[in-house]
Amino acid sequence: MTLHKEGHKLLIWLFSMGVAIIYGAIIFYGNVPIMKYGIIGVYSMFFLVVLQFFRIPKRLVPVNPKHIIAPADGKVVVIEETEETEYFNDKRRQVSIFMSPINVHNNRNPVSGIVKFFKYHPGKFLVAWHPKASTDNERTTVVVENESGVEVLFRQIAGALAKRICWYVDEGDKVQQGEEFGFIKFGSRVDLFLPLDAKILVDLDQKSVGGETIIAELA
Repeated sequence: MTLHKEGHKLLIWLFSMGVAIIYGAIIFYGNVPIMKYGIIGVYSMFFLVVLQFFRIPKRLVPVNPKHIIAPADGKVVVIEETEETEYFNDKRRQVSIFMSPINVHNNRNPVSGIVKFFKYHPGKFLVAWHPKASTDNERTTVVVENESGVEVLFRQIAGALAKRICWYVDEGDKVQQGEEFGFIKFGSRVDLFLPLDAKILVDLDQKSVGGETIIAELA
């Protein structure tokens, strides 16, 4: 299993703390098996949950210039027509994916092309499904223009637990569909803003697989 670079320091710290906790449990509760093994078991489960959060699964990316692929693992929580006011200033089809703390949190480019716009916004940490999270929370906005000149906007949004958004792209970069463009720690959301004539291929509450699920097809 490959682990994401964003988790290396945290995992080393948690492992070291775990060794100390387990040693303490053995020393102080050596004669009380229920306490000793209870503490060891609870911490071990906690460490495994954090460990799986930072895993990087191998994905078979169906590269297709007509397709918008899922930028993240999670659940589709929004499919609607909305006014996008940061870059397009017109109506777009919005598709939002919520990532729970148990999902993989690396984010993948939904399309190939050139990064035409990038901006980081400091902000609040409302729960990721809050209606104002898209405009009030800490977030990044990325716009990629594909080979046909179609622009797609995608936005990383921090949640109540996510205290750090990481990104690896900037304006002018050439990006490949399915490759990683960022990472969000512990509970968050990614919004997609698509042309109105894009054909949406997912349903509300459907699970998405980052880099594999086809979210929409461009006209």
